[in-house]
Amino acid sequence: MSEVTHDATVKLTGLFAFKEGMTTYYNEAGEAVPVTVLRFEPWVVTQLKTREKEGYEAVQVACRAKSAKNSNSAEKSRLKAAGFENGAYFIKEIRQEIPQGISVGQKVSLESLAAGEKVKITGTSKGHGFTGSQKRFNFAGGPAAHGSKFHRRPGSSGNRTWPGRVMPGKKFPGHYGDETVSVKNVQVIKVLLDDGVVLVKGPVPGARNSLLRLMRESK
Repeated sequence: MSEVTHDATVKLTGLFAFKEGMTTYYNEAGEAVPVTVLRFEPWVVTQLKTREKEGYEAVQVACRAKSAKNSNSAEKSRLKAAGFENGAYFIKEIRQEIPQGISVGQKVSLESLAAGEKVKITGTSKGHGFTGSQKRFNFAGGPAAHGSKFHRRPGSSGNRTWPGRVMPGKKFPGHYGDETVSVKNVQVIKVLLDDGVVLVKGPVPGARNSLLRLMRESK
């Protein structure tokens, strides 16, 4: 559900936040809950995309203003209507129906999230570079005995005269991480509106200060 609030901010079906790290939160029952701290910065509506013009409906938002020397003329003119003097470092969009009463320049409200809700969090996983198959695919590895010469190797690629080649997708060493990862049914533990902080249960993908997208789970 999307709506425009009395203080001229808008509630959307999704939000963007930055990952701070993990800590322990003690609930009212005294239980220790592992949580990830997400930092919410001021996001401003910069464009409303419609089916007639763009072919789909979405709300575009932007965050963190650039300096004049880091912005080109196209960025400046594009975001001028939203109140940006120059460009913005983060320009994202949330696909949803356009809320009634929404307009360019309004701020996005954190009140669209509430404790106890379930959200889907999408981010970019940590990059590990070129990695061996044991770490990349969680292989058990060979015997650890002194006589063994097979510890962390990938093993046979296994084919005969036919097809006479290694099949595509074989689990070999290669680039690991730096992929788009989504985690579903993540519980919102607490929302601190004054501090712009959201606590969610458990770990989420991404490194510290990386951007995450939070979408409400459809019921």
